[in-house]
Amino acid sequence: MSDEEQLFDIIVPPGVPQKIILDISTKFDVEVVDRREKIKFANMEGDERDLLAFRGKLEVMQKVETYMREQLNKFVTDK
Repeated sequence: MSDEEQLFDIIVPPGVPQKIILDISTKFDVEVVDRREKIKFANMEGDERDLLAFRGKLEVMQKVETYMREQLNKFVTDK
């Protein structure tokens, strides 16, 4: 195994406001990447889509996941 630390991805759910994505990309040490994923929703079963993901070290990704949930909850309740 190489000396490089393993990187992890968190898929950005479709519909996340661009403001939250930009906020996370500037506040945390992450890279925004494209990821091809199979969709598992009702009539889209098996379709593949290019989705955005945050990529970074595990401890950073854990913080990103918590922060993204908090921001999404705030976005939904502020409406």
